[in-house]
This record gives sequence, C-alpha cells and structure tokens, in this order.
Amino acid sequence: MSETKDLLITNVRPVDDQRDGSETVDIRIRDGIIVDVGPVAKSSDKAGTGQPESEGDVPVFDAKGAFVSPGWMDMHVHLREPGFEHKETVRTGCAAAANGGFTAVACMPNTNPPIHTRDVVSYVLKQAQGLPVDVYPIGTVSKERAGKSIAEMADMKEGGAVAFSDDGDPVQDSRLMRTALEYAAMLDVPVINHEEDLPLSRPGHMHEGRVSTRLGLAGTPSIAEEIMIARDILLSELTGGHVHVAHISTRKGVELVREAKSKGLKVTTEVCPHHFDLTDEEIERQQFHTNWKMHPPLRTEDDVQAMIEGLQDGTIDAICTDHAPHSVDEKEVEFIYAPNGIIGLETAWSIICKRLLSSGKLSLQDVIRKLAIHPRTILRLPVPKLAVGEPANLTLFDTDTEWICTPESIRSRSINTPWLNEKLKGRARAVYNNSQFVLVGSDESK
Repeated sequence: MSETKDLLITNVRPVDDQRDGSETVDIRIRDGIIVDVGPVAKSSDKAGTGQPESEGDVPVFDAKGAFVSPGWMDMHVHLREPGFEHKETVRTGCAAAANGGFTAVACMPNTNPPIHTRDVVSYVLKQAQGLPVDVYPIGTVSKERAGKSIAEMADMKEGGAVAFSDDGDPVQDSRLMRTALEYAAMLDVPVINHEEDLPLSRPGHMHEGRVSTRLGLAGTPSIAEEIMIARDILLSELTGGHVHVAHISTRKGVELVREAKSKGLKVTTEVCPHHFDLTDEEIERQQFHTNWKMHPPLRTEDDVQAMIEGLQDGTIDAICTDHAPHSVDEKEVEFIYAPNGIIGLETAWSIICKRLLSSGKLSLQDVIRKLAIHPRTILRLPVPKLAVGEPANLTLFDTDTEWICTPESIRSRSINTPWLNEKLKGRARAVYNNSQFVLVGSDESK
C-alpha cells in the first residue's frame, strides 16, 4: 500500500451523527489529519477516471457527490491466521475489508494456535502493521479454546485484545461463562458468545423447520440459540459483566435482548447481512449449494423480519459480517460435510442498501451508526470523527453503483459467498486510514 499523507477530497457528502449527507463539502487531509471540512472549492479528476489528480503536490480525488462517513468497522471477522492461511491471511482479509469499505476489523480467535495467549495477540498485531485497515484481536475465553479453564484474559488485554470469545463454539460451561464475565467486568471488556446450546443443536446442518423436514436434513432449532442467550443475560445480570450476543438470528433471541436492554443490563448484539436478507428456503432453491451453509443457519422469513425490526428499534446495535473464508475444495463437498460459513466483507454494503436503505427501513445515519460508531463503542475503541484536527479515518461510498460480484472482484483469498456472480447495487468507493488512500476495485486494494 502506498502512503498518501496529503489528500484533497472534493464534492463529497458527509454522514455521521450530526450530518445526514445532504451537504456537499471538500475535505483536506494533511499528514493524515483532517485540516479542513469546508465548502466546495473546485472539481478535479479532469480525465473522469476516478483516479486522484493533483493540486500542486497534493493529490485530489473528486468524489462526484459520493457520501463519506467515519471508517466502517466489522467487529466479527475470521482472518484465519495463524494456522489456516490457505483460507485467508491477515493481509488478504484486510484487503477484502478495504475493498468492502471497512477501515477496521476485530478478528475472532478460532485460529491454530488460537488467540489464547499474549504472544498470539502480538503475532496478529505484527501481521497487521502498515495496513490501511486496523486489526483488533479478540482473545479466547478458555485456554486452547477448549471450554474447560479460563484463559489469561488480563494479560491478553494488556497485549492488545479488545474482547473475549470462543467463537466457532459457545462457552457451554455456565460456571466458566460466569467466571469470564466476572473478569470482563473488572477489565471493562465484553464477552462475545456464540449462542448455541450444543446438545440441542448438533448435528444440525440448517435451520430446523418445515424446509429441513421436507429435505430430510438434521436441523438446528431456534431454541438452541435462545436458551443460551437467556442464560447469558441472567449471568450478565448476576455478574455485571457485558455480554455481546454474536450473530443473532432468531425472533425470540431479539425479544430476549430487547427485554434485557429494557432492564438496563449490559447486553448488546449484532446481526449479519445474510440473516436479514436470506432464508432457509434458499437451501432448497439453490439445490444444497454449500455457499448457503452457515452457523447460525439461515432461518425463516419471520426471523428475517425480526432482525430488521431489531435494527429499527435499536435492539440490535451493530451490523457485522462473520466473514468466514473457506477454500473451494472445502466447500465443494456434500452439504452435510461442508464447513459452515461465508465471506461477507465485500458484499455487506450492497445487502444493506438492498434490504435496509432502498426499502426505507433505516436511514443512512442509522446504518452508519451500526457500521462505524456502535461497533467501536461496544469494544471501547475511539470513534473516528469527520472533524478538523482528527486523524482521517474515512469510508467513501454510494448507494446506486451497480456491480457484479465476480471471483476477479473479490480480494479475499476465498470466494464462498451466496452472492457470487450476482448483480448488486451500492458500493464503497474508497477508504482512507493510516495515511493510506485505497480505491475500491483498484490494484492497490489487493
């Protein structure tokens, strides 16, 4: 990635907590710091290429009326390194993030070895040095991610871990979860739990319901997620610890979180685009294609509507992707043998445009809060601001660009997405962070 300490972005519309994208401004960056946000002075990009021109020694990028917001953050991704570099690496995962409009990610610890000690936290941070995307490791709750004894949470936090989770698997042992939440309360960090009661859910391969019965596939019932959410809410109430419900997917789960919030408990949650766009009917329509296999599984249309309602009323705090890369040979097997998970960093914005913005379910400001502000607030991280004197951490985007998600357009090392070769609408245009300017779809985003 090339350094771009100085940059003038013209004809851009800011969206943040105070601005709704109706105003057009120029943003001047010097030494990576925003030094001016003011009225439009001039247009550039004379060739109409989208590439930055220059004003003296300063590159100029004409945004042509695109929006700009604080840089987006995905608080739930799997970068796979160390141990599974054939699926993804920190570098390729961050390239995918930048190509999808994200300037920060928090990575889950189900690697090999797991992110269960300070030295593994340090390794991940070292791999991320110099990239335009900030990487925040999430440490394990249990040693070896084995679910038996508590990991060295305080040491990992001191080394840079921002939260704790055994994601990929739940913290099944209630005593262990209680201990983790007691430590988390002292450390002021959230515990992110993959909400699944294993004896109830395994060996489910899709949502348990009409479709699974018709197809003859073992299903994972909604109650397996909901029982674990209820347990964790009660443990949060007992300990004062912050529970963050990972990738929520059921109506009852949303209702439980809504009730917990009404009581003032430290409970937050997130949802993935595939859970407010796709249903279990897709498994049949797509003839058991494994790019529609994930966990939690795709659920019913009623659950999809519940996710949107939860986003609308604030029950669901954040939008994440659960970006889970798998190689082609791992996914090209029978449905019941395929691993769970899809990539999502590069398609998330288009699905948000489709299901939340074009339908009028959420405003642009609401969406930016759930993409840029709330994930960082949950993780106790500084929130970027579109203000003079602030480090420039920006995402430029539109809601109307049509594009096709081809293997060539994907920067992730894997291509396991249900939207492969689909025409999508709405795309990030560029990101600026760590004094680097990356155009989406450019060679620099690789």
